[in-house]
Amino acid sequence: MSMSASQWGSPLASRRALLIHGLTSSLHTWESFAQLLVAEGFFVIAPNLLGHAGRRSSDYRLSTLAEDLQPYFVKDTYDVIIGHSLGGTVALSLLPFLPKEKETTVILVDPPLEVPVMRSDIDKHWILEELTAKTVEERMAENPAWSRVGCVLRTLAVSMCDRTTVESIFAHNKPWSFSGLFKSIPHNVKITVLVADPKLCLVCHLDHIPRDIERLEAIGLTGVGHDIPFQRPDAIMDVISLPRAEV
Repeated sequence: MSMSASQWGSPLASRRALLIHGLTSSLHTWESFAQLLVAEGFFVIAPNLLGHAGRRSSDYRLSTLAEDLQPYFVKDTYDVIIGHSLGGTVALSLLPFLPKEKETTVILVDPPLEVPVMRSDIDKHWILEELTAKTVEERMAENPAWSRVGCVLRTLAVSMCDRTTVESIFAHNKPWSFSGLFKSIPHNVKITVLVADPKLCLVCHLDHIPRDIERLEAIGLTGVGHDIPFQRPDAIMDVISLPRAEV
């Protein structure tokens, strides 16, 4: 596996999962969650998105970020694809590249689907604030539900992203409107969207998710903020209803 991706578990495992991180994050932030999947018999792969961990680009359209992940589908297929935050919107953009026959579960974890122009600068400022240097101890104080390992990995991830990436992703995706991609769900793909409590986070809105599309489900989580993989990994695991595999 290259430096732009990590893997967990045995390549001989009968099931495969692809994990896609969010903006100002990295593959490292999936460490604890990946281990949960390995325990369920998965081989797990997590790449770094363009703009992260030194992966530069002049084009940060979400379609380009999705196309950059195409090599991971050349020799492999996946039973489960999970994208958090920006990674969720990228995963939605991956639908045209998925195999046409294999049953695939796609889980979008609090993805930004629609960002009105009036909110764009506010959201960008909020994300840029994330790039402020913080110690592990400061992150632990801000996020008491996170483990120390999670805070260490989050700190590492933030250090591998810069302002240019954040600003370019917002600049290259105007208008920010991706809910329309739900209209093209392949017959062999089931999508579940997990949405944070609107009292705690407004990145994703249940109203932005169509209710009349087959093989699409939206679940609102009470008392959970944006960082669902850290706060409620069980909520994601509950969506994966496949039987335990023998390796």
